[in-house]
Amino acid sequence: MRDFFHPTGPPDLVTPCFFAVELPMALVVCFFSAFLVYATIVPYLPVLVRGLGYSHTITGILLGIFEAAGIFGPFLFGYFADKLGRYKSGLIMTYGIVFAAVIPLALFRNPWISALSLVFLAIGFRSSVPLLDAAATIRLGSTGDYGRVRMAGSVSFVLLMLILQWTPVLKPDTSGSIAVWICISTVIALVSMAFLPAAQGTPEKPPSNTGPSGSAAPGKHRLWTSFFTLGIIMIAFGRLAMAPINAFFSLYLIEVIHWDAVGLMWALSALSEIPAMFFSSRLIRRFGAPFLLALSVVGVGARLAIYVLFPTKLGISVAQLLHFFCFGLFHPAAVAFVAMCVPPERRALGMSIYLSIGTGLPSFLGNAIGGYVVEHWGYPALFSSFIIFAVLSLLMYGVMRFFSGPVSSKSPKRR
Repeated sequence: MRDFFHPTGPPDLVTPCFFAVELPMALVVCFFSAFLVYATIVPYLPVLVRGLGYSHTITGILLGIFEAAGIFGPFLFGYFADKLGRYKSGLIMTYGIVFAAVIPLALFRNPWISALSLVFLAIGFRSSVPLLDAAATIRLGSTGDYGRVRMAGSVSFVLLMLILQWTPVLKPDTSGSIAVWICISTVIALVSMAFLPAAQGTPEKPPSNTGPSGSAAPGKHRLWTSFFTLGIIMIAFGRLAMAPINAFFSLYLIEVIHWDAVGLMWALSALSEIPAMFFSSRLIRRFGAPFLLALSVVGVGARLAIYVLFPTKLGISVAQLLHFFCFGLFHPAAVAFVAMCVPPERRALGMSIYLSIGTGLPSFLGNAIGGYVVEHWGYPALFSSFIIFAVLSLLMYGVMRFFSGPVSSKSPKRR
């Protein structure tokens, strides 16, 4: 375990917790369990909401409300986690909120109740991973390999997707059965918190004050540097391009391709991201986080184009393999970008900015717009029109290179 997760040095032991295990394995268990929840919500929430009897437009609006609410939760939980240095309590609260919110969502077919339930579901769901990412990057330190720890989440996602695809009981094709699976996965995630230490200890201090471009980096009290701001905008455009895939791919598969393979296709995409996660730290050190983000966005644009040009089972299957870039490289590169720009004592806030402004806000806009586009012009128009946001993301990368110089494309020293 030591060489696998810390190729340049040994890991720390976790502070006392219910189960005394080494830190990397504790984080592996937590990521594995956290992404069981993801495996039930990300692919199947649109199916759950649509199954309540709402139109495409209303479904898009409700999913947009979900993403909008998810913007604010991570900031609240991240602020207190940074201030108190206790991520475990926050994670337990987020999973409890998810469990409590999904029950009325599935039981009541009223748009107001659905919207309110989705608000609380989003606050809990969207706040969990920023807290876990912050805890992992702080505790693993500069010698740890986040990608290999995070890979456990991809493995659990694939396993549960395959189970949901072929399960003979509680098949996830109704709102009620999907809600049951969300509750089961959330309980497992809650149990996994027994492996996580109660306190994260003191984060490592930045060794220097060198910024991404070789110039003086901002102090810890200055978060929104120009480089960080441009990077978040680049990430946001990339996630906006991905929005129709995350929100409408499951419905597209059922309604257009007429293929009952939601679990299988999501499992295929998650499976393709595992090698990217495994080698992500090495690639980030070699090419730099911004360059890998740009490369990932090219994969997003290609994936959208394949959906439009090759709307067949084979074409869709090939497109899902591009998740290697769309998330397998994109997410570790985005986490590394935040880690190199945000000091450890503000890491939870930095991760919240990435997953709220860089992911939640674009997803909200994409869902709200996407439902209207599908309702009036169909899925081909949806996928083809969102390629423009991938292009805008690449333009932002060009702006970063222009103002920060070629050094910014390399992995900078951690501040």
